[in-house]
Amino acid sequence: MLRTFLIALFACSATVNLAHATDFKFSDTDPAEEAQQDEPPATVSAPLLTPCRNKIKNQKILVLIGESQDGVVHARQSAFSPHFDAINSRLRALGLKTYTQAQIRQQVAQAEIDAYFKNDPDAAISASRRLAAQYILKGLITTQTSRNMAVNVNQVNISMNFTLTGANGKMISQASAENASYAGQDTSGMALTLINERADELVAVLYSDYCNNAGVR
Repeated sequence: MLRTFLIALFACSATVNLAHATDFKFSDTDPAEEAQQDEPPATVSAPLLTPCRNKIKNQKILVLIGESQDGVVHARQSAFSPHFDAINSRLRALGLKTYTQAQIRQQVAQAEIDAYFKNDPDAAISASRRLAAQYILKGLITTQTSRNMAVNVNQVNISMNFTLTGANGKMISQASAENASYAGQDTSGMALTLINERADELVAVLYSDYCNNAGVR
C-alpha cells in the first residue's frame, strides 16, 4: 500500500515538474526580439522623426476622400467614413488639426467637393475658405475587384494617391501606395483592411513633407 502511494506521488510530482519546465520553455523568449517585432518599419518611423513647429501643427487641414470606379470618381463623403477615419485618425494622433466629416458636410456643398475631384481649382479654394482651412489633403482610392480563376477566389487590388496642397493650390506633398489580397464575399471590408495596412506609411510621408514644406515660401 505504501509502495503504491509513493509511486503515485512520484508520478504526480514528475508531471508537475514537466509542466513547469514546459511553461518556462515557451515563455523564455528574448524581450529585445519581441520589441523589435513591435517596432514600425523604417519607412514609417524615419519620417515621423521630422520636427514639426507648433505653429504649423495648429493650422487646419481639410481631408477629402474619393473613390475611382471604372473611371468615374465618387466623392460623397458619407460613403467613405471608414476610409476617412483610417487617414484622419492617424493625422490627429500625430498632433495635426483636421476637421470631422460632420463639420465638412455642414460647411461645404457636395457640388464643390465633386468639382474639386474633377480638378477644379476654384472649388478647392472655395471649400477651404468655408472652413478657414490652410491646407487640403485629397485622397483618391482606386479599388478593383476580380475573380482569380486559378484558385477560384475573389481578389481585391487597391491603389491610393494622396495630394497635400495649400489652400492656394500650392503642392506640398504627394504619396501613393498599392496593396492586394485574396478576399471572400466581403470585398469592401478587405479593401478597407488593405487601406489600413498601408495607411501608416502614407501618413508618415505626408506628415514629414507637411512639417518640412508647409509655410515655406
